[in-house]
Amino acid sequence: MKEKSLINKVAVVTGAGSGIGKATSVRLAKAGAKVALIDLKEEHAVKVKEEIEAVGGEALITDTDVSNPQRVEESMDKIVSQWGRLDVVFANAGINGTLAPIEDLLPEDWDQTITTNLKSTFLTVKYAVPHMKENGGSIIITSSINGNRKFSGFGMAAYSSSKAGQMAFGKMAALELARYKIRVNIICPGAIETNIGENTHPDEEHLKKIKIPVNYPQGSQPLEHKPGTPEQVSDLVHFLASDASSHITGTELFIDGAESLL
Repeated sequence: MKEKSLINKVAVVTGAGSGIGKATSVRLAKAGAKVALIDLKEEHAVKVKEEIEAVGGEALITDTDVSNPQRVEESMDKIVSQWGRLDVVFANAGINGTLAPIEDLLPEDWDQTITTNLKSTFLTVKYAVPHMKENGGSIIITSSINGNRKFSGFGMAAYSSSKAGQMAFGKMAALELARYKIRVNIICPGAIETNIGENTHPDEEHLKKIKIPVNYPQGSQPLEHKPGTPEQVSDLVHFLASDASSHITGTELFIDGAESLL
């Protein structure tokens, strides 16, 4: 086990079964937190629970569709019933969804992306807040460089809109919840080595008509960018969850190795 910076704290992680959610769940457990794993695919969360228990941590699984208000509320109630408190919320669940030009993007595909990414963030925070008001705590939202500092993701109108919405929501929540000593921050990862590609559905044929070829000046080459790792992101989430970041709220933090500055 690592340092006990989160000893006696209870943390909730959505999308905990893989990628950034998995790495962060293990990281928070190593810091001493009891970790509630919220994921739609319970079989993935079971493996994370086993990994946490292998390092001496404690974990609880709730198989939850985070876009369903009733299920999210039930999950929060179950977690607090189990451990008596709630201190850290990592609203991380999300998808890339269907990538297509605006004129070809189906309304139902738009709705799925906005619901899965933005509505689920709202629901996660909404139903966590009543349990956090007494002791305060930290809420961290996974947004993205897309929709906030980068707008060249062709076909990603729905995804980028959902991520921009998370940014605005996080800042509103930071002000609203400050009186309860609840901090809210937003992380914006760039390319990270995860399995989010499983929930990405590019319409390659239609995308051809909106992609713009990039012509670099003669003699110049674009910088090579290496994707980050879920563990690097988990270190940032741990920092924001801990008292080491006690004066940071309403802030977006880009974690992309300068990718979005290219």
